Amino acid sequence: MIQKTLKNLNIASLNSMQQAAIEAAKSASDIVLLSPTGSGKTLAFLLPVLKSLKAGVAGVQAMIVVPSRELALQIEQVFKQMNTGFKINCFYGGHDSKTEKNNLSDPPAVVVGTPGRIAYHIRHETMDAGGIHTLVLDEFDKALEFGFREEMSFVISRLEKVKKRILTSATNMEEIPVFTGIRNPVELDFLSSRSPVASGITLKYLRAEGADKLHLLFGLVCKLQNKPALVFCNHREAVERVSLLLQEKGLAHGVFHGGMEQEDRERSLIKFRNGSHRLLVTTDLASRGLDIPEIEAVIHYQLPQTHDIFTHRNGRTARMNASGTSYLLLSAADHLPPFIKDQPEAESLPEKTRLPGRAPWSTLFIAAGKKEKINKMDIVGMLLQKGGLAKEELGLVEVLDHSSYAAISSSKIEKVAGLIRDEKIKNKKVRIGISE
Repeated sequence: MIQKTLKNLNIASLNSMQQAAIEAAKSASDIVLLSPTGSGKTLAFLLPVLKSLKAGVAGVQAMIVVPSRELALQIEQVFKQMNTGFKINCFYGGHDSKTEKNNLSDPPAVVVGTPGRIAYHIRHETMDAGGIHTLVLDEFDKALEFGFREEMSFVISRLEKVKKRILTSATNMEEIPVFTGIRNPVELDFLSSRSPVASGITLKYLRAEGADKLHLLFGLVCKLQNKPALVFCNHREAVERVSLLLQEKGLAHGVFHGGMEQEDRERSLIKFRNGSHRLLVTTDLASRGLDIPEIEAVIHYQLPQTHDIFTHRNGRTARMNASGTSYLLLSAADHLPPFIKDQPEAESLPEKTRLPGRAPWSTLFIAAGKKEKINKMDIVGMLLQKGGLAKEELGLVEVLDHSSYAAISSSKIEKVAGLIRDEKIKNKKVRIGISE
């Protein structure tokens, strides 16, 4: 089963943490898995969840509780790619509750969602939790940090037949709250490096002569050119301020923070994933639980406030044994926090700056998705046949509930948009255009 699943995910082999989790799940009823961001915890609990499922059993069998909608969607996507034959559905705030209720009328084997929305369905008796035997509390420390203790306690209190509990965390916890129901767990601690800078990451710094650091950010991004990078700020107001200044400098980028509408957040992540934007300015909301691969640089525009935040930010690069660079932007008055014990290298900037060239990909927006019975192959077929694209000119295609996005070679995007502007998908006229 495992080898078939890995093949479906295009993964050659499991890492040591994933192997340990699978082995522990064979005998232990409660597991606490401590492992850094980006180490592959999702697969470490999905494989035991899959092994616990029984074909032909009606109703929900397993529940995965997560702190954010983005993480819920990511786990749902990974499970679907595993091609297990079992149904999974996603539940989170801001999602159409009517759609979720329809999904629950034919219950999935696995539900994944945020605590508040899962609690909503249990309270309104639209979700029958009576048959759930496996519970996963993913990124549990983050869920507590987000203030979900009460909702999680309520949800867990309604799960009367749970036999296996798996709790994951990217930080070491002094104690596990009683409401989780976890007793005498097997603890798997893969937080072996207590340094906030993991192996594979080079730590560098740039220091301004005064308080203004924007020129440092501008110069660094120009030096990096089109290498994918995350710029971390401590507050959403800082994200918006930095974004405005970058815009004035002519630097294309995306933004991501908790104050944005769900649709705007999803679009920002999609355009960063597919290569349309190589720079994403964000709060620490993007430091954990998001599917944003191949980050070569993490830029701390504002210094992290804690050891854990620094660790999670850096965890977005050098993932799965890759390498990356973590940059600290310092004002003249800034001092390194005491938890940064590794001495960073000084980074120099060129005297003359050159704006990064146009990103290799641009994004096409299609105003139809899963709920309109549109799938990825419908879009690929239209773009290759009607849009005249070669396969290598079409990048990542993502289909959401009511919208879809396709990465297209930037040199072809305008021509393609013109060719298919009046095309129909499955005999339906839909709005198609270049995503701004």
